[in-house]
Amino acid sequence: MGLQECGGCLSCLLIPLALWSIVVNILLYFPDGKTFYASSNHLTNYVWYFEGICFSGIMMLMLAAFLIILDRDAFHQCCQSESCTKTYRSFISVVLALLGIAFSGYSLIISTLGLVQGPFCKTPDGWEYIFQDTAGSYLLDHTSWSQCSEPALVVQWNIVLFSILIVFSGLQILICFLKVIAELKRILCGTYPVFVQPALI
Repeated sequence: MGLQECGGCLSCLLIPLALWSIVVNILLYFPDGKTFYASSNHLTNYVWYFEGICFSGIMMLMLAAFLIILDRDAFHQCCQSESCTKTYRSFISVVLALLGIAFSGYSLIISTLGLVQGPFCKTPDGWEYIFQDTAGSYLLDHTSWSQCSEPALVVQWNIVLFSILIVFSGLQILICFLKVIAELKRILCGTYPVFVQPALI
C-alpha cells in the first residue's frame, strides 16, 4: 500500500495517540495516586501547560476527526468538478496536518522541559525543584532520586509519564508529517490536476 492510499490510515492512528496522551497527562496530576498534591499546588509547573490534555490530546482528536472526514468520499462537493473537490480536500488536509505538527510540537517541547527540569518535591530543605540545575543529568544518577522524599517515587513517576508524552508527541509529529507528504504528492503528482481546466465553448 502506497503512502497516498494510506492517508486515511495515518489519520486514524492519531486517535489512540491523542486519547493516551490525555490519560498520561491526567496521571501527572496524581503522583503516588493522591489528589492532595494537585490541590495544594505541589506539582511541577509544566503539568499546568496541559500539553497532553489539550494540545496532543483534545486538539489532535479534533484534527484527526476532520482528516478522517476529508478522507471519505462522502465529503460534500466544494465545487462542480471532482478534481477540484479532491484538490481542495487535499489542501485542507495539508493545513490541518501542519496544525497537528504545531500542536504536537508544543506538547513535545513542554514535556521535554518538564523531564529535564525534574519534579517539584519535598527535600530536607523543603519543597523545591532540586534537579532543575542539573541539565537533565539526574536522569542517569539514580542515587540522587532519594533526595525527593515526597511524593513517593515522584522522580520515577515524572520520568516515565513525561517520556511517554514525548514519544506520543513525536509519533504524532511523524504521522502528521507523512500526512502532509501524502497530500502534497496527491496534489502535485496525483491523477487529478491542481487547477481545473475551463470548459471549452
